[in-house]
Amino acid sequence: MQITIDIPDSLHLSEAELRSELAIALFQQDRVSLGSASKIAGMHIMDFQKLIGDRGICIHYDVEEFQQDVQHLQERGWL
Repeated sequence: MQITIDIPDSLHLSEAELRSELAIALFQQDRVSLGSASKIAGMHIMDFQKLIGDRGICIHYDVEEFQQDVQHLQERGWL
């Protein structure tokens, strides 16, 4: 989907900054996952994690996600 938004020049926001702000807002509202938010922001997931961490935003990470991560690591032979 493509959406065009007119942003006043007085806000001094680049496209990248606007994408990051949108991604952060959607993530905080639990409307998108961490991975989806990082894609919206156009950032590597680790860079997005640092960005939200710098803002004091907690990562939503529950037991099920932890178990999925452990499974993926095991499948790759890393555990």
